[in-house]
Amino acid sequence: MVQEYASPVRVHKYPFEMVMAAYEMRFPSCPQIPVVIECVITEDSWTADDSQRDTIRKCQLNVEAPYLLKKMIGVDYVYFIQKNHLDLKNRLLEIEATNETFAARVGVVEKCKYYVHPENPEWTCFEQSALLDVKNFFGLENTVEKIAMKQYAANIAKGKELIEVFMKEVNAGGVTDLRPWKASDPAHNRELRRVVSRGTEPLSPRPIAEAKRLSIADQYSMDSDYIKRYLGELTPVQESRLMQLRKWIADLQKGKVPSDTTLLRFLRARDFSVEKAREMLSQSLLWRKKHQVDRILSEYQTPDVVKQYFPGGWHHHDKDGRPLYILRLGQMDVKGLLKSIGEDGLLKLTLHVCEEGLKLLEEATRSSEHAIQSWCLLVDLDGLNMRHLWRPGVRALLRIIQIVEANYPETMGRVLIVRAPRVFPILWTIVSTFIDENTRSKFLFYGGKDYLQQGGLLDYIPKDLIPDFLGGPCKSFVHEGGLVPKSLYVSGAFTERDGDPLSEDSIYRSVSLGKGQVHEVIVQNRDPQSVLTWDFDVLRHDISFTVYRSDRALDHPDRAAADCVGGVSAEETRSVLDGCGWREGEHYHRVEPTLVCHDGESIQGSHVMSESGSYVLQWRCEAADGSRAAQLMYFHETLASHHYRGSMSSLQSAISGFSCLSGKSVTSSCPSR
Repeated sequence: MVQEYASPVRVHKYPFEMVMAAYEMRFPSCPQIPVVIECVITEDSWTADDSQRDTIRKCQLNVEAPYLLKKMIGVDYVYFIQKNHLDLKNRLLEIEATNETFAARVGVVEKCKYYVHPENPEWTCFEQSALLDVKNFFGLENTVEKIAMKQYAANIAKGKELIEVFMKEVNAGGVTDLRPWKASDPAHNRELRRVVSRGTEPLSPRPIAEAKRLSIADQYSMDSDYIKRYLGELTPVQESRLMQLRKWIADLQKGKVPSDTTLLRFLRARDFSVEKAREMLSQSLLWRKKHQVDRILSEYQTPDVVKQYFPGGWHHHDKDGRPLYILRLGQMDVKGLLKSIGEDGLLKLTLHVCEEGLKLLEEATRSSEHAIQSWCLLVDLDGLNMRHLWRPGVRALLRIIQIVEANYPETMGRVLIVRAPRVFPILWTIVSTFIDENTRSKFLFYGGKDYLQQGGLLDYIPKDLIPDFLGGPCKSFVHEGGLVPKSLYVSGAFTERDGDPLSEDSIYRSVSLGKGQVHEVIVQNRDPQSVLTWDFDVLRHDISFTVYRSDRALDHPDRAAADCVGGVSAEETRSVLDGCGWREGEHYHRVEPTLVCHDGESIQGSHVMSESGSYVLQWRCEAADGSRAAQLMYFHETLASHHYRGSMSSLQSAISGFSCLSGKSVTSSCPSR
């Protein structure tokens, strides 16, 4: 296996010559790096003008490996060969270290460079990289790789610290300033040579070819101070992975390279696997190019219906300095928005919000003293009811979630859910499976009215920034939402992806009823605590809706072979309950109050089937003009209890079960029991 590691650029705020004097202090042994037992010079030579030096050292290391491993391989120490080329004329030191022990089985090549900072000649930059090739090591390849990586990380962590320590020793020795090498000043050059080599005389003088000048403008370099300030604290391994991905994407793009914060987000989304992050990022870059996402901020025009009825917007920041976005989901008319701007319109709106968020993150990072890498989302669910479970709307929402997850990973730092009603766990059951597990762990739920008390929003949002509609003092300019007038619906703006809602391919079924006729769906429940949901539209005249339950098995007489979960008959004209000669309250019970639904209304509802038995969804035609029958379009579904059991234990409002009342799309909230 071959592994490559690269660290970002470290900056020493000292001149190159002073850093060289401090660097030489670490030889022949260094108490601060106990793993290095001793380094012995085997070859050393200077050019005649004292401008360049070649040095070869043999270094003995006490590798921090398990005792048993050392006994198995039969060694207590390993040896490395270090080759240094110091160019005082061009102010450059190049270092290459390779292993001598087990070289046939394990290849280790570590390269380092010291050079003058490109923008400040009084500072010195340091780069470090390593290549590990474990060819065959007695079946212990993974162990060797871990040990090598641990040692590499330790060296990186110590490098900058040691220069500071040794610089004090150099100063204590009376050296506080060293001028650069000059061809016209041989006396100064001899003294400079003495200081940076601690007086060591050459062991085998030989001529040295002129070294190539280092290209300071290395496009793959990243300053360690820059990383800490703008990207946050990263481990040496994470820094290395970031460098690798950056180099790969620069070679691939041959043009504009995504920002380091973008690369880091994709790495985090894939647990810092460069290969997986590269694949995910490649797909996202193609997607952005195909859909011209880079133009959204400059070209997107917010539709009037969004300005008037979309209940979301940016609102200051949280206590960690993250931009705060507020979404009053309970007041959102999902169906109205989709029928006004369509699914693609809602997607463009979402992408515009995400692009705004990325811009706000950059601004927040610049204005703060640390990196701001994600935003905070506050979701108010007051008013949420079953109308939000409109099936086509949920499918559109899931598609948008998948697109955002794939192209804006690791942008969500925290999600605060407040005023969650009893119906929320049903929506969460459907949606949560499409949300990345890491993102789901960032959700915090507040189901009661104590969201402003200890342990609530005040732990995350400054008190003076709590929005007014949640009882805080801060004026919020986020629109309160509301129903979109049907006059704003656009013909063809939204159609189901499964085809015409009235077609056989649709999940909805269409039924016509004459006056007094009924249509029933029988659901046999053998899973106590499962949830029965329904969604229907009244297309013509008035229809009443009721749900019944019986302990006895039921089926339509002429539909004995039908599926027990959804056995229906469009030709039914009388209730199966009437056909049995049963009496309500004795043989069966009404578990949902009768709801009279009028022409044009959309109804969504749910019922927790706490007991086994037969459940009957019944629609009855209340009136018809004789020439035209009443018509409805419906869909029903059963959610198994194990899908949500225990998953919402922290949600106070879910303890007593879900709402058993239907919600009309013409109402703004669902009445409580």
